[in-house]
Amino acid sequence: MLSVAEQLNTVISWVPDELRSDPAAAPGPLSGVRIGVKDNIEVGGVLSTCGSEYFADRVAESDAACVGALKRAGGVITSTLNLAEFAVGVTSQNSAAGGAVNPWSPSRVPGGSSGGSGVAVAAGVVDVSLGTDTGGSIRLPAACCGVTGLRPSVGVLDMSGIFPVSADFDTVGPLARSASQLRDAYAVLAGADPAPLRTGPLRISVPWPFVTDDVDPAVRDAVAGVADLLRELGHRVENVPVRHSETAQDVVYTLIYSDLAKIHAERLRDEPSRFQPATRERIRLGLNISDDQVTGARRLRDVFRAGTAELFDEVDVVLTPAMPGDVPQLGGGEAVVAQARRMGQLTYPWSLHDGPTLALPVGVHPSGMPIGAQLTAAKGGEGTLFALAEQFQAHTDWHRRLPPVRVGV
Repeated sequence: MLSVAEQLNTVISWVPDELRSDPAAAPGPLSGVRIGVKDNIEVGGVLSTCGSEYFADRVAESDAACVGALKRAGGVITSTLNLAEFAVGVTSQNSAAGGAVNPWSPSRVPGGSSGGSGVAVAAGVVDVSLGTDTGGSIRLPAACCGVTGLRPSVGVLDMSGIFPVSADFDTVGPLARSASQLRDAYAVLAGADPAPLRTGPLRISVPWPFVTDDVDPAVRDAVAGVADLLRELGHRVENVPVRHSETAQDVVYTLIYSDLAKIHAERLRDEPSRFQPATRERIRLGLNISDDQVTGARRLRDVFRAGTAELFDEVDVVLTPAMPGDVPQLGGGEAVVAQARRMGQLTYPWSLHDGPTLALPVGVHPSGMPIGAQLTAAKGGEGTLFALAEQFQAHTDWHRRLPPVRVGV
């Protein structure tokens, strides 16, 4: 009989016992915690494939900085986890191992690109996982799999030992069932437990519309329910718009795809057929982006960030849906780029922001799939997000719901 990890195709490599932990580490805050690592994050002595046929035999020489930090805190690195090829894509398909399977329904996407990281936590294969997030790659799997995930502030955590997508947008961050588990992992990665930027009742914006008013009614109702609970808990909830959010996705796309085309230029030129077709299609988008377009996009990025700086002078947190609709069906007939744009429509603006965003489960769609929301704060506001998410999760149990396919069943 197949194990849960095999059924869900979530693990690319099991880490040998002798490489799982730091033998010199004293008991620490993560002692005994089982941790999985997205396979574009290097674990020394273990295959590091990036989910690609190109790297099928590539072995990491040493641990990524984040992996080393987790080991020194007592964490046990059990596995490397499946992902979209080269961390490009929202369905976690790839040319090396095939896609991870959503434990709530095998017919639904697990989200991407850190799909294996979301699946492994949801199914109990690991306690905590590491993912990377460029345009939504932690937040989308968290939403699709019903777990909690953090995209930290840009530039806060050490990215060495991680294969890049776009240096301006790449972040590494944890996924776990609860916000308190995220806090523990993030404190180790950052070197300190972050304090809230502000104590007492928070000023929370629930902007409507945010990017688009084409949001599934069940998703909108779930987020409204979050707002109602936060109001009952004493926070001030209002509608303060996020300026320029409707154009943010195009700005991020321009900058990310320009970087992708440069990173993979040699592979596109010499052996393009080895890419998974959807990956190849998306990376090729960058070939037609001019230097002038990149310059213009950077200018608009700065305008957006100036606007969000003003926004976070008025409010402490912004609450938005993680996705505009239900978790999509695999192979639903939608073109690759169109599906990616739709799924990431609400995550990309917060990738343009330089502060943190935390995704957490907030409801169940009539289809039975999880519904996720995003909490966003000013740069350095991780402590504020943890405190608010912990308070929300103390009064709800969405994060405790278990999928039908999981360890122990």
